[in-house]
Amino acid sequence: MLQRRKSRKVKVGKLFIGGDAPITVQSMTTTDTTDVKATIDQIHGLEDVGCEIIRVSAPTMEAAKSLKEIRENITIPLVVDIHFDYRIALEAVKYVDKLRINPGNIGNPDKVQQVVKTVKDHGIPMRIGVNLGSLERDLFMKHGYSPAAMVESAMRHLKILEDLDFYDTIVSLKASDVPRMVEAYRSFAEKTDYPLHLGVTESGSKIPGTVKSSMGIGMLLSEGIGDTIRISLSEDPKEEVKVGKYILRSLGLRNDGVQVTSCPTCARTEIDVIKLVEELENQTEKIKKPIKVAVMGCAVNGPGESKKSDIGIVGAPGNHLLYRDGKIVKRINDNEIKEVLLKEINEIASNGN
Repeated sequence: MLQRRKSRKVKVGKLFIGGDAPITVQSMTTTDTTDVKATIDQIHGLEDVGCEIIRVSAPTMEAAKSLKEIRENITIPLVVDIHFDYRIALEAVKYVDKLRINPGNIGNPDKVQQVVKTVKDHGIPMRIGVNLGSLERDLFMKHGYSPAAMVESAMRHLKILEDLDFYDTIVSLKASDVPRMVEAYRSFAEKTDYPLHLGVTESGSKIPGTVKSSMGIGMLLSEGIGDTIRISLSEDPKEEVKVGKYILRSLGLRNDGVQVTSCPTCARTEIDVIKLVEELENQTEKIKKPIKVAVMGCAVNGPGESKKSDIGIVGAPGNHLLYRDGKIVKRINDNEIKEVLLKEINEIASNGN
């Protein structure tokens, strides 16, 4: 069991971030926030695949006002991302569960004070989001694009809030460069007990972005650092949520949903493992109950993996072995495999047996 860093607990809507709260998976909408229906529809789709906190951008006052209807039609906590215009923040705070902001780019101290007062009045937290690519000029001149610059930036923003007696803050220190991102989080984690939102920002398309995010976020989580995560992919945000859940499952930090163990295939393979796994994962992505499924091409490792799973299929010449709760229950033909496995999975999901 991983020993998590001790951080303070911050309430975000109906959830908590930090402390002993479960590590949550976040994503961000890609729709125009003023297109309320499209935004709500996208959030519902993300909820279906396990998104637990959703962030939207509000670059205009119209977008900020749209948050009211959006919030009324979703069930997961809503976070708004605001930059530069404090007036948009003052409007948006009325309708959301968390504000993502950098106090330093909102304007003079009076404007920041107004934002903090409004946040306090509505009882919501803030996230300070430091990105390596948008450091303050003086910190860049002092440290360059470095973890030290990111940490100093975060501490600077925190002091602005602490001077206003505000401590319900979550912090992120993101970079597209994995080593610098990891070093920044490690350094900051040693200095404070603020909860941490992990992410490799602008990580790229699906495969390279998944690898970079898994490396950076995975290293930190394995060290007990991190309280909530977001995978940043140039992809459908549903893929971000799936990758986030897989990272947590791989470290034993989550045990929800259908988890498929499958072989990479070789000349011994007696079933179309690759196609079958893809179809099973796509058709069971809404299931929340923990169910372990083994899809194995042959009898070398197949029986062992299937005996450890709730359901297993082992490829064999002629017909194939179906396992349930570690025991062979029957043989099935090629054209039955997907239908039988889905039936078994849905039966476990619905009745718990």
